[in-house]
Amino acid sequence: MRLKVKSKNINQLFPTGILFQTEYWARVKSRLGWVPYAYDIEGNFNKNDVLVLIKPISRDIAAAYIPQGPEVAPEEENYGSYLEALSDSIIDQIGSDIAFIRYDLPWLSPYAGILKEHPERDFPDERVWEMRMNFGTQRWNLKKAPLDMTATDIYTIDITGSEDDILERMRSKTRYNIKFAMRKGVHVSRASLDELPVFYELYLETAARNGFFITDYKYFSALFDSQRNGGDFSEIMLMMATHDQDILAGAIMTITGNKTFFLHGASSNLKRNHMGSYALHWQAIRYARSRQCLTYDMGAVSPAAFPDHPFFGLYRFKTGFGGQIVHKAGTWDYPIKDEAYRSFRNWEKLQGGYENGQRTPSRCFC
Repeated sequence: MRLKVKSKNINQLFPTGILFQTEYWARVKSRLGWVPYAYDIEGNFNKNDVLVLIKPISRDIAAAYIPQGPEVAPEEENYGSYLEALSDSIIDQIGSDIAFIRYDLPWLSPYAGILKEHPERDFPDERVWEMRMNFGTQRWNLKKAPLDMTATDIYTIDITGSEDDILERMRSKTRYNIKFAMRKGVHVSRASLDELPVFYELYLETAARNGFFITDYKYFSALFDSQRNGGDFSEIMLMMATHDQDILAGAIMTITGNKTFFLHGASSNLKRNHMGSYALHWQAIRYARSRQCLTYDMGAVSPAAFPDHPFFGLYRFKTGFGGQIVHKAGTWDYPIKDEAYRSFRNWEKLQGGYENGQRTPSRCFC
């Protein structure tokens, strides 16, 4: 397969419903030490492009990261050969100081059909998956990353139709909890940017309760500061669920194109029996509908009802909202400097963990 990438300005990225492939996200990551590049992909697809982020991850290692891209996928049997050809073309453009390229793919997992038909089965081990991905490539060079940068199993809700239609698709317990929160007087509103420190304190409380890696406040600040420059991005918003003077839950949501994405959430130890998180998501869905969105992405869940999976609690909560699980292909690496890549990979394996219902990415990629 032959592909060629052609450099262009970041503000020329095509409109997309993928937050992490927008001009807005390039600005966010620029504030956090990344250098963004945009490329048209010339080959088998029309109007296909990609945002590439570059960052030194040590004194002598730099990495190229493609978050949730490329958007347009080839046929499943060509996943590997497409990524190989794309990697070679990107290397020609960027230069020789990159140790590896990391793809956080938005494409459907080749095992999605198996899980749908046989939800009791999990994905195969890394070695088998790598064999399947590299089939048809010239160098068999694609490696499954030790950590997935974003969730590979996400829960999405169709929010078309009436509100009654959406509620009807939910489980009865979820509908009850939403109405219970309303009866209790839980109030959900869009918060101002001045309340971001309040959300962050709630986020720290949630992190301590669940034992996940804490992201610096500067990241959350960059999310909102980057929107002020305008551009293609639609909206980022902070929402809070409160009861009297108590904050029960908070969430950062984004709207890109016709999709709403639940980006970060936090909840308090106070009044957990008031079902603040149920009220928060319901009001977020209602707001998304007012902005003509078609889907509401709730983020990570376990791939199926696996009680021993670290995301099973999220599975039980989110699947009550009447959507479906989408299984993605995950994060893949294309090594360029083998020794440097192996060194980074070994270090990354040692410091892995979980954050906010997702496998914690390497701190170098935050």
